[in-house]
Amino acid sequence: MGTLDLRAYSAPLAPHVVRLPELADAAIATWRGRMINEHGSSRVFEGLAAQMREAGFPEGEIDEVREFAREERMHGVLCGAVVEALGGEARADIADGDPYPAHDDAETRTEAVLRNVLSICCLSETVAVSLIGAERIEMPEGELRTLLTRIYADEVGHSRFGWRLVARLAPTLDAATRERLGDYLEVAFAHLEQHELAHLPLASEPPPEGAVYGLCSGRDARDLFFDTVTQVIVPGLEAHGIPAGRAWAQRHEGADAAAE
Repeated sequence: MGTLDLRAYSAPLAPHVVRLPELADAAIATWRGRMINEHGSSRVFEGLAAQMREAGFPEGEIDEVREFAREERMHGVLCGAVVEALGGEARADIADGDPYPAHDDAETRTEAVLRNVLSICCLSETVAVSLIGAERIEMPEGELRTLLTRIYADEVGHSRFGWRLVARLAPTLDAATRERLGDYLEVAFAHLEQHELAHLPLASEPPPEGAVYGLCSGRDARDLFFDTVTQVIVPGLEAHGIPAGRAWAQRHEGADAAAE
C-alpha cells in the first residue's frame, strides 16, 4: 500500500463547479477514483515505452508513448483538481500496482508488445473514449467540461496510436501469430469486462442534475461499454485479421483456463 497525494498540484487547478451538496460525496468519490486510475495509467505507458525500446520500435513511436505517460499523470492531477473543487482532498491510499506484463511466453518481442498495445490502447483506451465522450455530451458548458474535454482529447490520441500500430504491423503477422493474439484477447477481454463493470455499478442512478459533475447511470454506461466492444473493437480488430470475435465469445473460458 502507498499514498497518492496530489494536493499541491491539483488545488491550484481546481475548476469552478456548481454547488450541489446532495451530490458532492458521490462526485468526490467518482473523481477521486478517476484520479487514482488515471495517475496509475502513467506507469502502464512507461512500461510500454520501455518494452517497445527493447523490441526495437522506432524512436518516434516510443516518444509518443512516453508523452502518453506524462498526459496520464496530468489527468490524475486534473481529476484531483475536481476533487479539491468539490471540497475533498486530492489524496488517496493506493494498492501496489501489478507488475507490467512482459509476456515472456510470446514468440517474439513484437508479439509481446502487440499484446499490450491491444489491451491498453485498442481495448481500454477505446472504451475510455466512448464513456468519457458520452459523459462530455451530457455535461453542460463550463470549466469542468473544458477539463473533461482535455482528458478526452488525450484519450482519443492514445486509442488512435494503438489502432495505427495494429494497422502497420498486422500485414506482417502470419496466421499462427494472429491466432495467438486471439488467444490472448480471450483473457484481455475478460479482464476488461471485469474492470469496467466493477467501476460501473448498476446501483448508480444519479438524478439528471448529476450530469453537471459527470455522474452517469451505471446501466447506461454498461450498455455503452458492451456496444463499444461489439460494434467498434471487435470488428476493428477482425478487419486486421485478428480473431477478436472468437476471443470475445470465449472470454470467460479463456480467462478460466489462464487462471488454472
